[in-house]
Amino acid sequence: MTRNLFAISFLSIAFAGVVCAQSTASSGGTSAHFTHLQLKRMVAEAHTPEQYKALASYYSARRDDYLQQAAEAKKDWELKSKGVTGRIGKYPRPMDSARSFYEYNMSKASEAGALEAKYSQMAAPGTPALVN
Repeated sequence: MTRNLFAISFLSIAFAGVVCAQSTASSGGTSAHFTHLQLKRMVAEAHTPEQYKALASYYSARRDDYLQQAAEAKKDWELKSKGVTGRIGKYPRPMDSARSFYEYNMSKASEAGALEAKYSQMAAPGTPALVN
């Protein structure tokens, strides 16, 4: 009995892992995802307009991702804010956490937008390279 239970547990975990791996591989989309080290290396080695365009498109995709997450967080924040009056309950309330997540995503979207603008400007023909 224990052996059968162990086998069923193992197979269910293995199946869940395969499904998760397939969904991750298929949801890759068109935007590339880089590790922090790869991105740092790309920024350090970028000297041509094509490299700057690649960085600008990466940051554009990141900005879009953050804006999408912020929109979802705002909906969650509004939903959790309904019916709440005053400062009742323990802090942080669920609406406070949702608001913080929304603000975080908007801040990251702003940073990614600024970097996209920087690298788009550097990719433009005839534009001198900026230092940092």
